[in-house]
Parts: sequence; structure tokens; C-alpha cells
Amino acid sequence: MLTKIFPFLSWFKGYRGSDLRLDAMAGLTVALVLIPQSMAYAQLAGLPAYYGLYAAFLPPMVAALFGSSRQLGTGPVAVVSLMSAASLEPLATAGSPEFISYSIILALIVGIFQFLLGVLRLGLVVNFLSHPVVNGFTNAAAIIIASSQFSKFFGVSVDNAAHHYETMIQVAKAALDYTHMPTLLYGISAVVIMVVLRKINPKIPNVLVAVVITTLISYFTGFNKDAVVDLSTIHLPEVGEKISEFNHTVALLKEQGQERVKLANTLDELRKAEQSPHGPTVEQIKLQGEINLITAYMGHAKDKVTELRSELRSMKFDAIENGKDYAFYPKNTVPAGFATDGSTWRIRVKNEQLDPAGIQVMGGGAIIGKIPEGLPQFAVPELTVKSLGKLLPTAIIIALLGFMEAIAIAKAMAAKTGQRLDPNQELIGQGLANMLGSIGSSYTVSGSFSRSAVNLQAGAVSGISSVVTSACVVIVLLFFTPLLYHLPQATLAAVIMMAVIGLLNIHGFVHAWRAQWYDGAISVITFFVTLAFAPHLDKGIMVGVALSMAVFLYKSMRPVVAELSMNEEKTLKSSEHYRLKGCRHISVVRFDGALFFANASYLDEQVIKFRTEHPDLRYILLDASGINDMDASGEEALAHVVARVRAAGLGFAVSSAKGKVIAVMERTYLFDKIGKENFYPDTKTAVEKIVNIIHYQTDLPSEGCNNCPLTKYIPA
Repeated sequence: MLTKIFPFLSWFKGYRGSDLRLDAMAGLTVALVLIPQSMAYAQLAGLPAYYGLYAAFLPPMVAALFGSSRQLGTGPVAVVSLMSAASLEPLATAGSPEFISYSIILALIVGIFQFLLGVLRLGLVVNFLSHPVVNGFTNAAAIIIASSQFSKFFGVSVDNAAHHYETMIQVAKAALDYTHMPTLLYGISAVVIMVVLRKINPKIPNVLVAVVITTLISYFTGFNKDAVVDLSTIHLPEVGEKISEFNHTVALLKEQGQERVKLANTLDELRKAEQSPHGPTVEQIKLQGEINLITAYMGHAKDKVTELRSELRSMKFDAIENGKDYAFYPKNTVPAGFATDGSTWRIRVKNEQLDPAGIQVMGGGAIIGKIPEGLPQFAVPELTVKSLGKLLPTAIIIALLGFMEAIAIAKAMAAKTGQRLDPNQELIGQGLANMLGSIGSSYTVSGSFSRSAVNLQAGAVSGISSVVTSACVVIVLLFFTPLLYHLPQATLAAVIMMAVIGLLNIHGFVHAWRAQWYDGAISVITFFVTLAFAPHLDKGIMVGVALSMAVFLYKSMRPVVAELSMNEEKTLKSSEHYRLKGCRHISVVRFDGALFFANASYLDEQVIKFRTEHPDLRYILLDASGINDMDASGEEALAHVVARVRAAGLGFAVSSAKGKVIAVMERTYLFDKIGKENFYPDTKTAVEKIVNIIHYQTDLPSEGCNNCPLTKYIPA
């Protein structure tokens, strides 16, 4: 009982000192991969990099302690990070305090949902996400994740558009206008380092080596060059005008947003107080109209802010440096006799107003910057009904997708180690990891394929390796965060791009198509829908699930109803599929699938079809070996078939019926109606008896019966 509540107690049965050494080394090895990866994935999730370290602190340990897999490495992962960012983008600006708060609350909701599924033993619900759907979604997500890093790779800044492909077009335009070559070189160098080291020896922590090398070079070469200057130092009057217009529009947008919230709250109060059976009142309609008008104004203001921000970002300057003072001139317009510092400077423009006395300019590449030292603040996220309503639909998709990824990895490792897995216990572990992680400022996490593989290869024996990993992250947070200050953003972009290459699986489309053409089609459609609607990734999943369910329902409503005949090996096979000659007087019909309300009438349709095709039919034998279940509608349909067949003067019998199906017939007295003597234990026995009755005990003419396959291979 204790091991069910605390699965980690089973680790210590037969645990030895040598196992502890293996777990400690594996935990340290995983930490060397996890620390840089977690910071990269946090930025993919729209969060400051150090929130990745928070997500790598509690979740790996908690998931290991309460899950069933001993080698699964839990923490930030690419697909879940991207889905988290995509789902929260309409609610708040990436990186803002509101966005961070929503990310943590989303982790809590995902955790609660996973935990409840595990406690209620509902792990099978993950089967709603079929493999073709997941394959199509994962391939599209890999492309979206990799391409989303292009802006950091080229050192440009653009606003996110309504669709991902539009954002990529803007990135391409910005890169063609100006690419920061040192940033591009850092990104390419990081990729080269990781690829070369991986080929030399996969056990080398290539990600960590790339991070250390590029960070050291960044520090010693002064890769980052930022300054805060007064507007008067920029010798271009147009800049002041643009900044003034930008600040005015941002302020107006904020005022309109506050006014819209105020009106929306008033409207909600009116709806609660004035619930009219005749629909909205005049005052409610008026308020809704005002809200719609403000929304339209805000849309125009947002477009204006985006346009101005783009114009300010595209401006490029040369700088004359005099000690700590700068003077900026438009590119290639520095007065004669003055030397520039050799850098191209740009204005850093975010989503807030610009201070004319403290304008941020950058003459180098982007780095991680300051990371708060110490552990995160521990607090229970404030979960309200409003935030639950906004985040629950996406949380359900992320919870199922994240768990499916985690359990697939755990199963793959269990096949190698021989460990027994409990999917429901794994749900509990993943749920607690997200719930307790959210208390420590973590965003949504899941099982990682790459880090789990590293954990297994390093010789991890138990979940103690994950506890060691968490301890390593704690040490970094407490003592080593200043060392990460000069880490280039381009390096983290390279880490993400290299990590998601493994998600690409083109063979998965071919495999699904070979298995069933409609599975291949569903996988391809999911892929293109996910790409088309990105960053709204849930659309691809929903379309894929809807198509899978539609195919399932269609197949359930139209199960295989085959007419059987005897082949030369004296085995009953489908006469249509194997092109076998059937008997003119006896029809052996096999129904494959549960006989229930959705397909009950289909059996009747097929029996009528067989009767039409065989005008000399004398007997129908229902091979019920494929009927696993029967509901009231199915029983009634079968009763109608029996009544109609016998009313036409034909015989009817059932063979190979399962006990569960016979029990339904007995309770509804259909068993007595058919007759106990017309039930046969197996189909071959039934065919022998019926052939003897129809061909040798009736007045059928002998012509045409000699070549009947049933009489040829079954003795009289």
C-alpha cells in the first residue's frame, strides 16, 4: 500500500552503493544538458530564460518520486513550451508579468487535470490522440519551433503576426534589410560545435560545451554592447517625432484597454442583475456596442504601434564615442573628421513607452543578461474561475499531448530495462510535477526524449538520478547564475533548433499511409492545418482528432459484413476478398464488430443484399465470432433479421457466439426465439450440419450442387 502512495520506496529494494554512484553520475550528466536546454525552452515559451531553471528545479524530482518510470527525465520540452506560448499570446504580451502569471497558472491547471486522470484511472483517455494525428502535429511543430528561432539567429526583432508564416515573412524582410553578422556567426558556430561533438562521441555534453565556448567568447570579445542615451544624442529629428507618436499611441491603447475592461465588467454585472427572458436589454446592447467600438479603435491603434515600432527598429546609426558619451548619426552620415566605433547601432523598442531621457540602443548582439540569484519565490498560483475558463481548453490539450509524449518515452525505455510501467501512476507523477512546480514558479513541463535517453545511457538505476539533477539546478541557481550573463541568445536558438530536428519524422507519414490510406491522409491534413493556423496550434490537434473520430464512427457504422466460403484448405474465408465461389443455397455471414445502435440497421441491409444476390437461398448462418458486444438496438435488429428470414421460409442459425452476446439474447428471450438447436459452438460444425440438411435431406435438384464448395470439401 505504501509503495502505491509513495512509488519511490520501491527504489531501495536491493539498492547498492554502486547503484548510487551510477545514479549520481547520470543525474549530473542530465543536469549538464538540462540547464542550457531549459533556458532555451523558457524563451520558446515566451518567458525570461531563468524561468527555465525554475521549471528544471522541482518537476524532475517530483515526477520521478511519484511516477512509475525510473529513467524518465521530466522538465521543459520544446512542443509543450511552444503550445504554452501560443495559447497565452492572445491573453498577454510575451515576457510581461501577466504572461508569466498565466504561464504558471496554466502549469497548475495542466497538473490538476493530469493528476485527476491518474487518480480516477483514466489514462486511456490519451488514446483519443491517435498516432497519425500526433505524427502530423509533431512534424509541423518541429518546423514552427525551428523557424521561430530565425529572428534570434539573424539578430533581428519583429512583432508576431496573426499567423506564423506572416511572422516568418517579416523576419525574412528584416534579415534582408540588416543581419547582425556576429550573431549569425555565434549561432552557426554553436550548431557546428554540437554536431561535431555528437559525431565524435554522443556521451560528450555537446550542448554544455557549445554554451561554455560561446559564452566565454562573448565575454572576452564584448559581443554585447548596450547603452542608455538621451534623445538629444541621436542626430535625426525624425526619431524624436516617431518616438513621440509611438508613446502617444501606446498610452492611448492602454487607456482604451482600461476603458474596455471597465465596460466589460459593467456589462457582466448588468447581465447578472437583469436576466431578461426576451434577450439583452437596451442598456446591455448599448454597452456591447461601445465595447465593440473600442475594440475596433484598439485594433487600429495596435496596427499603428506595430508600424511605428517597425520603423524605429529599422533605423541604423553610426556612433561617435567620447569616453562614456555617444553621438549617433544615421548610417554613413558621420561628419568628416570623426571616426566611428565600427558598430551598427539600433534602437531597442519593446511594448512600453520610450523614455526620451533613457533610450536603449544596442550596438552588439543579444545576450541572456542578468539572472536573479537564489531560488524562486514559492507561492500557490491564484486560480480564479475566469482564468480557469480561459485556460482549461488549451490545458486539456497540453496535458494529453504532454502525457502522451512522456508515456511513449517511458515505454520505449521500459522495453529495454524490463521495468513494469503504470500509465495512471505516471499521470499522477506528471500531474504533481506540474502542480508543485507551479508553486515554485515553473511553467508547464513534460517528459523529454533527449534527456531521458541521456539518463538511460549514463546508467541511471532509479529516480535518484532525477533528484541529483534537481539538486544540481539548485546549486546553479544559488551560486552560478552570474556566469550565464554573457550567454548569446543565438546560442540558445541553436540549442532549440538542434533539439527539434529529432522531432521530424517524414517516414511516419509514409508508414501511416501504408497501414491505411485514411490514416496517412489524417496525418498530412493535421500537418498542414497546424502549419496554416500557427501559432494557434490547438486547431491542428482538434482537426486531427475530429477526423480520427469521424473515421472511427464511419467504420463502426459500416463494419465488415463478409459472406464466407470454403477454400481448398477447408477454411472459411471471405468469398469477395479471396474470390471464392459461394453456395447458391447457404449463405455464411460473418459480422465483425460490436452490434450496437450505430450499425444495427447495417446488418439487416447486408442480409437483404445477400438474399437479393442469391435467389435460390435456403439457409443463413450468422458467424458471430466477430461480435464482441451487443446493446438493445443491436439485439432488436437481430431479432428483426431472424423474423424476416424465417417469414421468407429460410432457415437461420448462429455459430461461434461469445458468452457475453448469448447472455444478452437469453435475457431478452431472443435465444429461445432462435432455438437452442440452432446455436453451434463453431462455424465449421455448423456448416457441416447445415450442408447435410440442405443438400442431402431436402428435395433440391442435384444439378449445380456437385460443384458447391461446401459440399465438395465437407463430407455428407
